[in-house]
This record gives sequence, C-alpha cells and structure tokens, in this order.
Amino acid sequence: MFVEKPIALHCSEGEKLVSLAKEKNKILMVGRILEYHPAIIKLKELIEEGELGKIEYIYSNRLNLGKFRTEENILWSFAPHDISIILDLLGEMPDEVSTHGGNYINPNITDVTVTYMNFPSGVKTHIFVSWLHPYKEQKLIVIGDKKMIVFDDVNPENKLFSYNHKVDRIKRFPVPHPEGAQVIEFEEKEPLKSECEHFIDCIVHRNTPKTDGNNGLRVLEVLELCQESLKGDGKITQYTRKKAEKEKKYFAHESSFVDDDVEIGRGTKIWHYCHMLKNTQIRKNCILGQNVMVGPNVKIGNNVKNQNNVSIYDGVTLEDDVLCGLSMVFTNVINPRIHWPRRDEYIKTLVKKGGLPRCELNHSLRPHNRTMLIYRSRSLGQ
Repeated sequence: MFVEKPIALHCSEGEKLVSLAKEKNKILMVGRILEYHPAIIKLKELIEEGELGKIEYIYSNRLNLGKFRTEENILWSFAPHDISIILDLLGEMPDEVSTHGGNYINPNITDVTVTYMNFPSGVKTHIFVSWLHPYKEQKLIVIGDKKMIVFDDVNPENKLFSYNHKVDRIKRFPVPHPEGAQVIEFEEKEPLKSECEHFIDCIVHRNTPKTDGNNGLRVLEVLELCQESLKGDGKITQYTRKKAEKEKKYFAHESSFVDDDVEIGRGTKIWHYCHMLKNTQIRKNCILGQNVMVGPNVKIGNNVKNQNNVSIYDGVTLEDDVLCGLSMVFTNVINPRIHWPRRDEYIKTLVKKGGLPRCELNHSLRPHNRTMLIYRSRSLGQ
C-alpha cells in the first residue's frame, strides 16, 4: 500500500492503518518524494559527516500563487513536505510547536501559515507556506556554525549551494565576512522514480520502507500540533504533553499487574486483580473483568470481552469480537500430569472472529478424569 501525504487526517486513523499493516504483514509506505531527492540525501550526508558543524537553525519557504484548495488549508497541503525533511535531517521530534496563519480568499480556509518548532537539541526552525505569493519559491536553508547550505528546488540547474561565511569578533562585536556560493555536486536522479523503485524493492524483498507508516505518523503528529496551535491563534502546543497522553492509551486498575513485553491497545480496560503475562498482545477496545489472567504468549483481537475470573493460557488466540463468559478457563494440555511437564506438547487454540467459546465435557478422557472441563469453540473443527 502506497499512501500519499498525509497518511491520514487524524493520528488515531493513522495508527489503525499502521497496526493493520503490521497485523497482516503488509508493506505500507507513505509518499515523501523529497526524502528521495538526491539533493536532500546529499544534504543529510553532509550534516551527518559534520560538514556544517552544529546545526543552529533551519527554515523553509514553500510559496506559490494558487492552486487554491477548498478541502484543505495551506498547512495540510504544503507543510507536510517541509516537516518531513526537517524531522529526517534532525532525527528528532520537536518539543514545542506554534503556528500562525491567515484566511484571505475563503474565510474557512487558511491561505498562509508560519510554523515555529523548537527541538530538544536546541535547534529552532520555521516553515513559511503560502499560495498567495507573487512567484514560486521552494527553498530550505540549514544554518550550521561552520557552513550554511541552501536547497533551491525551483532552480533549473544547480539546486544545492554551500556558503562558508565567517564571522569575526572585533572589539567584542561580530563582523561578518561573506563568501560566494559554492555549488554542491550530487548524482542526478528523478526523485519520483527513486521513490517508486524503493517501493517495489521493499515489496520484492519484504523490507521496511524508508518512509514507512511510522514515518508518516510522526509527520501527522506534528501536523495535528500545528493545527491545534492554529485554532488557538498561535498558542504553543507541546509534543511532550501529547506523547504522555498517547502513552496513557489504555486503563489498568492499580490492583492489576502488567508484565514487560505486553502490548495493549487504545481503549482497552483492565479491571481489579488481573495479571497480563509477558509476550501477550491485547488490541483495542477490549474489556477484562475482575480477576482475569492472560498469558504468556496470548493474542487477543479488538473488541474482545472477558468477564470475571477468565483464564487464558499460553497458545490461545482470540480474534476480534469474541466473548468469554464468567469463569471460563482455556486449557492447552489434554491430559495434564504434574509429575511430567508437558510444555512441549501445548496445543494451540484459536477462536475465530465473533466466536463464543462453549463448555463441553470431553468424554474421551479416562473415567477418573471426567470431571475436567475442556473449553472449545464450536466455530472450529479443532
């Protein structure tokens, strides 16, 4: 699946798409054509090699006259390109975001925005996007304490320039010594072709794309912060706060225990005296009543309800919309013996989507074991 920018209109929708791709073992790639531009690739190499020194400031202009949109504002139309490049070059998410804008053609559509971002490393950036500009301009400027580099995507010939300006201090005052621009050579390749080739290569070799779903989510998170700030007349929005809210995506009562390596989806509720054991996966909007034990190595789908006193042991998979009634217990061994461990003989149990596990007495057991109850799903032939 190749998805053009943005991956979705809301982070919750983007997370669903990423989760679905992971669950189905599918390749999900987001359109980020500038991250495949040879000039941007060369710029990133120079930054990583220390040619620019410490990065101090980055700003980008993406300006034009029209095309005026009616279904999206300028922030969502133009800014994803610049946000993705900046996040790629810096390798970090911003601490704070502030976006200011104006509506001039359509009172409900923002035509011009300026976005400021502060990063944990101390780098500051701004992004100026507009479709109310007298001429087309697409520039990215990276300021380091050794060099400055300009990426001019509109220039028909040379697109990447280096400026080795120097600043001396004479009598404690800074005195600039400007130098002329030097053209930076790089391999000429068509970005769109490179992007498509990368997508095909990922499909053939089952590799994770450079601009995968998680990459798209990071850009979408920043866009949502920008939109929130824009609605608040430029108020500062903090990514750290959003991240903390995201991490609290499920509820677990304080009397319950969740081991390490347990994945729990958004909206799931875990009530009193429950225990989630390692390597267990519980997806979204599930309910686990009082005194439920799950795991290890259990997979539970979306919207699954486990009522009080349910026990789900190693090897059990419950697909979406399954209901497990009061005090239900799954077993993974047909004839358990405490003296002879049978971990290597565990039998896997799968309850299909919407299945209702039922209690059956297994009459194949020997007479003195007939009091044992084996829970199976009538929707399976297992």
